[in-house]
Amino acid sequence: MSAASFLGITGLIALNGYDGFMYSVGWFIAYLTVLFIVAEPLRNLGKYTLADMLVYRLKDPKVRFYAALSTITVSTFYMIAQVVGAGSLISLLSGGALRAEVAIPLVGVLMIIYVVVGGMLATTWVQIIKAVLLMFATIVMTVFILARFGFSFSNLLGQVEARNGVEYLGAGVKYKNPLDLISLGLALVLGTAGLPHILVRFFTVPTAQDARKSVVWAMVLIGAFYVMTAFMGNAANVLVGKERIVEANAAGNMAAPMLAQYLFGGPGTTGGEFGLAFVTAVAFATILAVVAGLTIAASTSFTHDIYNGVMRGGQASEAQQFRVARLATVAVGMVSILLGLLAKNQNVAFLVALAFAIAASANLPVILFTLFWRRFNATGAVWGIIGGLTVTLALIAISPNIMGIDPPEKTTARRPIQANAIFPLENPGIISIPAGFALAALGTLLGRRREQDERDFEEMQYRAYTGAGVDGTVAAHD
Repeated sequence: MSAASFLGITGLIALNGYDGFMYSVGWFIAYLTVLFIVAEPLRNLGKYTLADMLVYRLKDPKVRFYAALSTITVSTFYMIAQVVGAGSLISLLSGGALRAEVAIPLVGVLMIIYVVVGGMLATTWVQIIKAVLLMFATIVMTVFILARFGFSFSNLLGQVEARNGVEYLGAGVKYKNPLDLISLGLALVLGTAGLPHILVRFFTVPTAQDARKSVVWAMVLIGAFYVMTAFMGNAANVLVGKERIVEANAAGNMAAPMLAQYLFGGPGTTGGEFGLAFVTAVAFATILAVVAGLTIAASTSFTHDIYNGVMRGGQASEAQQFRVARLATVAVGMVSILLGLLAKNQNVAFLVALAFAIAASANLPVILFTLFWRRFNATGAVWGIIGGLTVTLALIAISPNIMGIDPPEKTTARRPIQANAIFPLENPGIISIPAGFALAALGTLLGRRREQDERDFEEMQYRAYTGAGVDGTVAAHD
């Protein structure tokens, strides 16, 4: 329930109809993958980071380094979307006085300060509070929307059709090529199970049963939230209008706050300004919470896995790790700000989908093979992570996200490279995800086979399915 969901999906539905709602469907279905495949085994292993889990089975420091690198990459891409969303909010509130070039660095610096000073405790509390506020705001807006349209979703869709044409209610408005939609769906459904800041939460609950319960509760809340995005997106299309939404932000990121303004009385009214301010504040709290979690996941991975685990051989003191974590937080934040400036005209939900593609291509194959393939080894893990990252980033670099010739009348180019895209799809998942699995499998088959690998696999499986050894009990078995 990030800015990508609240701001991005609402905007995508308002501008693209059915194609935008596919983001809601994909992210909701993704939790089935988490529930049935990874939640319980990861909790039972009792490790602190994704790299910890892999090294527990594979016993190779190279795996720790590359797993941490993948965690940092995914977290940074995810953070870009949050920073862009926050910059758009500040720009809207200032009436355009603060352009994105100023708003994005300003918000980024504020978030870095918050994470460095507040730490995990503050992050957890702000995540709890933002979830309550976001659900409350979404429910209130949905009730107001239903009241406007006679408590009939059919009436709402009828007005959407009258304004945009029947094709708006079907696939093909945004994604003309069906492969684009399939590729997006693969990334969304499979990517969640490889997101570091999602996985790390399973290591904090008392039992495997609690891990499963947490996913079920998440699915209930997130499912209800995503259903309501359909109401908000379509209502924004009718009440605000695509022209005004695009005028405020070309990617549609401001559709939800503007919708609140119109629902509570319209621009210039006291109610309208209150609605705009309240929903913007909720969105900003959402961004703050997500960025804090992502930053901590990335900085912890660097400090715990690369600095302490690889560079210092596990001998770094707590004070040294704490100092390095703060420096890593600043570094990750600055990189996100710079990349956010390059992506300021992109939809935030779309940007997050790229992070999901990276997670599904680089992390998920290694996680699944570690948990379920006896033959899997460290070579396969390194090949899978490096290969998945490389293929995904390379395809993104030559895709329409980065390359493309903009019309001459545009004063600001939306794409960094003004040339025809080499790779035609916006999301690389349909190519990069199979490539990640294939490279992990190939590396395993070409790598040296050791009997110890299979014994480590048996011990890991015993622990993953029983939880033995997590709380100090004996993990070994005959």
